[in-house]
Amino acid sequence: MFAVRPDSAEMPEFSPRQNAVLEQALRLLVQGGEKALTTSGLARAANCSKESLYKWFGDRDGLLSAMIAYQASKVRTHERPGERLTADLLRDHLELFARDLLEVLAGDVSLALNRLAVGQSSRDGSKLGKLLLEHGRRQIDRRAIALIEQGKRAGLLRFDNADAAYHTLYGLIVSDLHVRMLLGEPGLKDNARQAQKAVDAFLTLHGTQKQSADALSAFAGR
Repeated sequence: MFAVRPDSAEMPEFSPRQNAVLEQALRLLVQGGEKALTTSGLARAANCSKESLYKWFGDRDGLLSAMIAYQASKVRTHERPGERLTADLLRDHLELFARDLLEVLAGDVSLALNRLAVGQSSRDGSKLGKLLLEHGRRQIDRRAIALIEQGKRAGLLRFDNADAAYHTLYGLIVSDLHVRMLLGEPGLKDNARQAQKAVDAFLTLHGTQKQSADALSAFAGR
């Protein structure tokens, strides 16, 4: 089975071989929908045995959970144990998170997974929506909240409720873009620019005088 790093806010750690298998599983899902994602088909596409698939991921729900967690792991926050968080580093980490989030949400894989989950939402026993929330969105949420809480402890951010502050950040980054893309609109032409604007707005709302002073000092020293 896949492992979870103890310092990564429940972010899974897959081996390179498992990564390659999960990429193939996601490709099959995008190209052929859920019916194309069979154990036999994946074993052929990934050039591995069905026994290995069961050993690594367990049943079908375990495979779907791993696929979703792997996709969510592409949204990085780059927090490092023991790192002294400065204003510049906080901004860099937030912009990295925002860019990754936009790129992942706009990708064929995430759109396919979400469309499939919406299509199954009225079926009895459908688990995909729940799996997407627990192993996708909430995994991303937990890691981003850990980052902004680190920013508060460093005196760079101010807020009363980390969850509310994070959802402000998420809304500034994504707005209604994901809904529009699910309905067929193209993604943004410049994810980096949108990420920068969202982080600027977030720091205006939740940054402290220390954050502003640190940023100004760093800029003056360049």
